[in-house]
Order: sequence, then structure tokens, then C-alpha cells
Amino acid sequence: MAGITGFTRRVWDLYYDGFKSMTVGKTLWLIILVKLFIFFVIMKFLFFPNLLKRDYSTDEERADHVRNELIKR
Repeated sequence: MAGITGFTRRVWDLYYDGFKSMTVGKTLWLIILVKLFIFFVIMKFLFFPNLLKRDYSTDEERADHVRNELIKR
């Protein structure tokens, strides 16, 4: 088990030293993180509304709908 810990530490040191010495790379990573935020958070609300919550008022109604859809298909 000690070998895994030593390997994990070496991998962490490699990435930590690499990111610490970056100049342009930090800006690029910031752009990547902003784009991921937009894709996964903003786009979810725009294109994937919670239809079950909108169409059914209780959890039991939602569960019945899902069960019926799974059985029909």
C-alpha cells in the first residue's frame, strides 16, 4: 500500500510543479473551466427543463409516470 501512496505523491508533485510554472497555460485552463461551466450548468437550464416536476405535482405521480413509461417500452 505504501507504493501506491508514493506513486500518488509523485504524480501530484509532477502536476503541481507543472501548473505552478505555467504562464499561458493558466489562462487556457481558466478558459476551459469557464466553457465547461457554461456547457454543463447554463445549457442544462436552457435545454433540459425538469419536465417531471413541471407536469406532475407529487413524487408518487412522477414515479408512476416513470414506471409506466419503462413498462410500455
